[in-house]
Amino acid sequence: MADRSGRLADQFGRVATDLRVSLTDRCNLRCTYCMPPEGLPWLPGPDVLTDGEVVRLVRVAVHRLGVTDVRFTGGEPLLRRGLVSIVAQTAALTPRPKVSLTTNGIGLDRLAVPLRDAGLDRVNVSLDTLDADRFARLTHRPRLPDVLAGLRAAAAAGLTPVKINTVLMRGVNDDEAVPLLRFALDHGYELRFIEQMPLDAQHSWDRSAMVTAEEILAALEKELTLLPDPAERGGAPAETWLVAGQVDAAGQPAKVGVIGSVTRPFCGDCDRTRLTADGQVRNCLFARAESDLRGPLRAGATDEELADRWRAAMWGKLPGHGINDPAFLQPVRPMSAIGG
Repeated sequence: MADRSGRLADQFGRVATDLRVSLTDRCNLRCTYCMPPEGLPWLPGPDVLTDGEVVRLVRVAVHRLGVTDVRFTGGEPLLRRGLVSIVAQTAALTPRPKVSLTTNGIGLDRLAVPLRDAGLDRVNVSLDTLDADRFARLTHRPRLPDVLAGLRAAAAAGLTPVKINTVLMRGVNDDEAVPLLRFALDHGYELRFIEQMPLDAQHSWDRSAMVTAEEILAALEKELTLLPDPAERGGAPAETWLVAGQVDAAGQPAKVGVIGSVTRPFCGDCDRTRLTADGQVRNCLFARAESDLRGPLRAGATDEELADRWRAAMWGKLPGHGINDPAFLQPVRPMSAIGG
């Protein structure tokens, strides 16, 4: 049975208030830790939720389930033609949720202002290297200038704090921890390092190739002084530190974060629920099962019936992701099809 409060609660006392919505499984990069160079079979068009269906499910989440934060993801969400309209309709909901976007930044130089005007509050941009040749090898596309242009446009449009998501890989880009942080500090961005997770389409994740949170912090502290962040972490995935002597674009103490999903899991405080581009609820990023909302929605289900199915899906959430369990099995879907 689901929680009687109407919220997205589970059996372990967690309540999901943060909704991640994947708008497409398509992407214009081929990052080596995400998908093969040739790409993947994309979802057939009829399987993908329409703009109206996305907005309706977001409305159900906000009006009936207590969701307060909505983040649009992909694949690459900037490839979704209706993105600006979806953002505008989401920002118009009452109560108004916080609206954010996770993107690779390609095309953000054109869309930052329209998205801001539609009601987008801020963005996270993925960036794993500052070297153009290395970027091309990692993503199989020579698009680093486009990403940097997107970052500049987001900051100029006021989509702040502009956050950068970085995955370090051993022997690939692990020498860039400090340069990436200095780049972020110089431009007023907020950097988040993320441990590489077993979410690649190739299922070739190797723990020994993952740069751990501890290693990241050790590399940073060789050249910079990090201080404990006194702010309450809450359900945020990132542990954050203040960078001594540095300020952000707003003149506040600059921060750096590390998301140690593998070695420092935060499952006990998780407040996220996920909706895939084809209308499936995932109660955990690493869930092996999904709950269908698209079918009932298209069959005429009421908003409350959809909400009940969503509550039931979240009630069954496991206590943790289980990555460190010898019996752990990687999700069938890769990150590009789940949404971040």
